Amino acid sequence: MIRLSVNVNKVATLRNSRGGAIPDVVTAVRTCVAAGAPGITVHPRADERHIRSADVRAIARELAPLRDRIEYNIEGDPRPGLLELVQEVLPHQCTLVPVREGEVTSQGGWAFDTPRAELASVVSYLVRAGVRVSIFVDAEPDPIRWAADLGAQRVELFTEPFARAFERGPDEARRCFEGFVAAAELAHSIGLGVNAGHDLDRQNLVLFRQLPHLDEVSIGHALISEALFEGLDSAVKGYLAALRG
Repeated sequence: MIRLSVNVNKVATLRNSRGGAIPDVVTAVRTCVAAGAPGITVHPRADERHIRSADVRAIARELAPLRDRIEYNIEGDPRPGLLELVQEVLPHQCTLVPVREGEVTSQGGWAFDTPRAELASVVSYLVRAGVRVSIFVDAEPDPIRWAADLGAQRVELFTEPFARAFERGPDEARRCFEGFVAAAELAHSIGLGVNAGHDLDRQNLVLFRQLPHLDEVSIGHALISEALFEGLDSAVKGYLAALRG
């Protein structure tokens, strides 16, 4: 079964737009878990424009009694503040994501020619702490092999290209999807688990859920957007149903 990890960043974005504590991120996490979500994802950025360090800690406390069945995934660039936070709360997984100046959201995976030594040291540090490491990459051979060489245990495939192809129609969607199949097969063959995320939604999951060796999808924007109209509990259950097919 493909695991759904609900990214709750957009709940924090809405809260921060007004100030105060409403909507409460921990209540959102509690609702997702009660609806059956087996994972929660957060991406605390350095400017704290959505998830804040205090949220990361509060969610960790909420999920601590459920650690044996609910996975906690922290995404972010490997800056010292993030690494210290990960070491403090010890999530199940840390997904290392490159950050580009001025971006609103992630624009792609790590370039495979990114200098290896510093990032390999970060990966080793996290693995020694007992945290599974996933590297955010484009669905191409070179970055996947580069992630394996760093010592990562998983890759997260950047799925925006698939989402845009899906919007252009079934033929383009299928052609693009075949590239993701090849990427997943390669990752699996060299010992990496396969996660995926970015612009996946209930419609394109009908095809993407067929990806071989897919362990986990991280979904936030589409799910939270749909929750505005149908409720968070219903949206989570809808995505779980979409993954089951």
